[in-house]
Amino acid sequence: MIVVAVVGPTATGKSDLALDLAQALGTDRTPAEIVNADAYQLYRGMDVGTAKAPPAERRGIVHHQLDVLDPLQDASVARYQESARADLDAIAGRGARAVVVGGSGLYVRALLDTMDFPGTDAEVRARLEARAEAEGRRALHAELARLDPQAADSIGPHNTRRIVRALEVIEITGRPYTANLPRQEYVRPAVQIGLDCSREVLDARVAGRVDRMWATGLVDEVRSLASPEQGGTGPGLGVTAARAVGYAEVLAWWRGEHTEDQAREAVTANTRRLARKQMGWFGRDPRVHWLDAASPHLLDEARAIVAAADAGTLPDAIAGGEPVRRSLGS
Repeated sequence: MIVVAVVGPTATGKSDLALDLAQALGTDRTPAEIVNADAYQLYRGMDVGTAKAPPAERRGIVHHQLDVLDPLQDASVARYQESARADLDAIAGRGARAVVVGGSGLYVRALLDTMDFPGTDAEVRARLEARAEAEGRRALHAELARLDPQAADSIGPHNTRRIVRALEVIEITGRPYTANLPRQEYVRPAVQIGLDCSREVLDARVAGRVDRMWATGLVDEVRSLASPEQGGTGPGLGVTAARAVGYAEVLAWWRGEHTEDQAREAVTANTRRLARKQMGWFGRDPRVHWLDAASPHLLDEARAIVAAADAGTLPDAIAGGEPVRRSLGS
């Protein structure tokens, strides 16, 4: 059965559409189950700040890949790929429909597309990190440009961690780093439905979301998770969790870097910036079938895309015979 993925920028209503689709597509014989593809919704306790659907609002639909990590753990795309693909296998084995939902582009690609994860070599990495310290990252970037110009252009000369990783992969595999990047090839039949809306509408949605986050206890949530050293009363937020929009700004407020009002403004600004980044990621994938998030007929339009995909007539069901590519604010 074709996997349905609902993707796009934050605050466009992906979770609501995924729930609507799961209800509409599921039957007693072939139910639908939801698989999360939002990197931060993997974390237990990170609920308000990630806009995670509360259990009472999941409409009795089985959800996977929610609350599977402790906030002190670092998220791993490779680990997610393995466990989430196992979920897809199990869902298919039950004769059910999988509805994937999330805005973390790399996680969506890791789940749906051909994407390999080379191993690591602590000795090689340590040697490269020592060289970066001694010779400077630009020297390593120049070496990467010689070995894999495409990777060097993509990474740029300022991201030492990614430069080191690219050179590590090249040394381990004997192949260019870009040879290991995801290809737009589904590992199982799938259809992606993207939600988009005008910049004005999206900005208003983001502002409303941040207001709700503050009203429903974001600050208390961060306090309950952060360690005393971070300004909270909990076990602590790891490196990955502490970078999440909403959490990072509250922690910065507690460090005295700005006021509460400034933290709130920063959450709004950074959420908007995240939405632009997500749109850039998904907008480069010509396989995404875009819908207007504000459409009053959104569910019917999404169901039509799924029905066409199931029938093998999807290209003919999309304007011009190809997926309609949109850009944020179009």
